[in-house]
Amino acid sequence: MTIKRLDRRLSAILAADVAGYSRLMGLDEEGTLAQLKDHRARLINPKVTEHRGRVVKTTGDGMLAEFASAVEATRCAVDIQLAMASVNLNIAAPKRVELRIGIHVGDIISDEGDIFGDGVNIAARLEGIADPGGICVSARVQEDAEGRLDVVFKDGGEQQLKNIARPVRVYRIQIGRPEAPQASAPMLALPGKPSVAVLSFANMSGDAEQDYFADGMAEDITMALSRFRFLFVISRNSSFTYKGRAVDVKQIGRELGVRYVLEGSVRRSGSKIRVTGQLIDASTGNHLWANNFDGTLDDIFELQDKVTASVVGALIPTMRHAEIERAKHRPTENTDVHMIHMRGIASLYLWTKAGVDEALRLAHEAMKLDPDYSMAYGLAATCYVARKSAGWTSDRVKEMAEVEVLTLRGAEVGRDDAWALGSCGFATASILGNLDTAASLMDRALGLNANMALVWAQSAYVRAWLGEPELALVHVERAKRLSPVDPHMFVMNGAESLAYFVARRHDEAFAAAESALRLNPFFSQGTRVAVVSASLLGRREDAKKYLARLQMLDPELRVSNLAERINFRKPDDFALFAEGLRKGGVPS
Repeated sequence: MTIKRLDRRLSAILAADVAGYSRLMGLDEEGTLAQLKDHRARLINPKVTEHRGRVVKTTGDGMLAEFASAVEATRCAVDIQLAMASVNLNIAAPKRVELRIGIHVGDIISDEGDIFGDGVNIAARLEGIADPGGICVSARVQEDAEGRLDVVFKDGGEQQLKNIARPVRVYRIQIGRPEAPQASAPMLALPGKPSVAVLSFANMSGDAEQDYFADGMAEDITMALSRFRFLFVISRNSSFTYKGRAVDVKQIGRELGVRYVLEGSVRRSGSKIRVTGQLIDASTGNHLWANNFDGTLDDIFELQDKVTASVVGALIPTMRHAEIERAKHRPTENTDVHMIHMRGIASLYLWTKAGVDEALRLAHEAMKLDPDYSMAYGLAATCYVARKSAGWTSDRVKEMAEVEVLTLRGAEVGRDDAWALGSCGFATASILGNLDTAASLMDRALGLNANMALVWAQSAYVRAWLGEPELALVHVERAKRLSPVDPHMFVMNGAESLAYFVARRHDEAFAAAESALRLNPFFSQGTRVAVVSASLLGRREDAKKYLARLQMLDPELRVSNLAERINFRKPDDFALFAEGLRKGGVPS
């Protein structure tokens, strides 16, 4: 038997279909079919031929075409969409036939006039995430066509397309170069703190009824971000003026006076829904973060809350990191209070004695310039906690007096600032030992802003010290869910390890402590728990390994001065922790 040799070749594949086809058919079945037939005969098929492609097949509302060149395929797609937009000017919006187009270059198999393979599948998936009237291409197409056409390729980041094994880097085509802003148009100056605008989310479902969900998603995120006092958030009324307009993100940044822009989309398929978001630095056009969130419409409000929490939890550390990097490259003589504060955060994140000391100095400098700048009090409080935890305090009585004044003032000027309240509350517990006041301050903070991942983690420590391990673990879980890639993840793991210790789950305490130390080897709190849990489990080698590190980090630690480093409400918890240190080799 002779095996037929398959015809393989590399081609540019264009996939297109009609957005909202079912809705259009429901409105006017005969009129929709007539429109589509006319578009194909007079516009779509001639354009494919003009650009030296061939229509492989049509399927109801869809079409598949093959080209020898990515440039020709893209030029054809642009011409089709421009022509369709022109035709639709004379048609009422609800009755317009709008195409979505996807293009990919890949290996295909040809058989009896039809084509198959990943090249076809990826093009079809790209078409599925394109906007109505829009074009979505893969990175291979963008590389070939960039600079050869009068279009802008907007980077959508890597996306996991349905039934495609590997992520595909996606670009959306903006047809026509964005117009330069007119010289007479006022360009707003950036405020003295991180600024962000949340644009209306694009409804990519082809169903006008889903607009309410897309708009509600953006409104919820705007409201959640506005609770962070260190952010300047543009109101919904201003950011929604760009709805449905193809405007360059850099122009939006200039017109609204913001450094960051969040844009996104909502796509529904049956009862399933996917929300996509991406954060862009409007000054450079660079994408800082992008992600997808999937759910079902079983409980639409629960889904909105879940996505909002996930998006905000990811955006905050992303913007904070970007601001820290920006502060590093600003002149040190810059007297902007926000920049001084961000340089302090950068120093704190070194987690060394010199770094913490410099962060504390900068916090006091910011307070001196603006006594009501609540963020500086939160930074200073965190520095004092780090110094105590690592055993770097030279005069304990003096520092306790300083912290008492600092936290009272910080809670006063930061009465509506969740970060300041949470940080001052944590210092009140860690340094002053007043766990009840601390818990109250942290509850106030989370009542103001339930999206503060770090405050949830700090609250977990306080709950563990109070002897409430189950509640502490709930708070840790909330922190991790809000910010799964947070640079403070070692703090979260440390709280988890302490909660497991209090719950007498020493295996899990040791595992969580090791997770914290893999992220930050200089973390004294995690190292102490590692020594204690390993000792109580009888793991002598592990205890010896972490004891050596603990003695390097905190050479003054003794069982007798343990109370200066950790606060347990219940005597049994303190006694067991001291026993674990003693068994591990810490001197009495």
